[in-house]
Amino acid sequence: MPMAPPRYFPHSRGNKRAVLIGISYAGKRRGYNQLDGPINDIKFMRQLLCQRFGFPGDCIMMLSDDQRDPFRLPTKDNICMAMQWLVQGCSYGDSLVFHFSGMGAQVCDDDGDEVDGYDEAICPMDSFEKGPILDDEINEVIVRPLVHGVKLHAIVDACHSATVLDLPFLCRIPRPGTCHWEDHRPLSGACKGTSGGQATLISGYSDGKSNISMTPDSYASVGAMTHSFIKAVECEPHGVTYGRLLTAMKAIMLNSGGNCNLQGPIGMPIRKIANFSGVQEPTLSSSEMFDIYRKPFVM
Repeated sequence: MPMAPPRYFPHSRGNKRAVLIGISYAGKRRGYNQLDGPINDIKFMRQLLCQRFGFPGDCIMMLSDDQRDPFRLPTKDNICMAMQWLVQGCSYGDSLVFHFSGMGAQVCDDDGDEVDGYDEAICPMDSFEKGPILDDEINEVIVRPLVHGVKLHAIVDACHSATVLDLPFLCRIPRPGTCHWEDHRPLSGACKGTSGGQATLISGYSDGKSNISMTPDSYASVGAMTHSFIKAVECEPHGVTYGRLLTAMKAIMLNSGGNCNLQGPIGMPIRKIANFSGVQEPTLSSSEMFDIYRKPFVM
């Protein structure tokens, strides 16, 4: 991986920073299907971060494959450098966000740190040429550098993404009002936690049997995971708990009927939800266990 973000990355170093990545894979061949939602997803996410959580616009980096600037394309190298930019010099009080909307993958684990024998990964626009970015790499770059008082929220709308940050603990919610934390720390003893900060991943679970829906090209669309997250945040009061947020997300996924009802200037032409990740319900993993029904969700 590159050692440091280059000089053409944003110079703003406010205590709220975000990296938003949306990949449609337009014009790609061999193994790619074009996705219609990801680029809209990051536009919605940027609006949410700025309007709801007070993120400065110049502290949000967006990478998408509709960009003309070669340094804003979601190539493997650019994504890795953007992740480094996000956490570089992080300090107490920083709130960081990583959002990826696109394709995910599973590959055979070669270092023995995965319970199921597979690494999860995200697919850059050039993944067939340079390979995907594995959960081990993501964990090393944006999880382990987090010092005390720094929090990272990652929202990943992709298939095979339930544990794509390789965090030590996975939260299961068998029914509303209950939760069970699973210990996913590798038997090898490899460190997957932070340096004192907190990392939380909100992603999607699929049993592998759900249908992956692709909207017709005539419809502008938004990803199912991203839609449920943004809609739940908009509808719930400030200070909503993680448990209530996940419950609201699941209800939105079940009841949306494939229709997008997000509000806002960029939402006007968006009419359909594309479940390109095959997600059935939201999942949460974290660098530490906590009471999801007491702890407020704050970015």
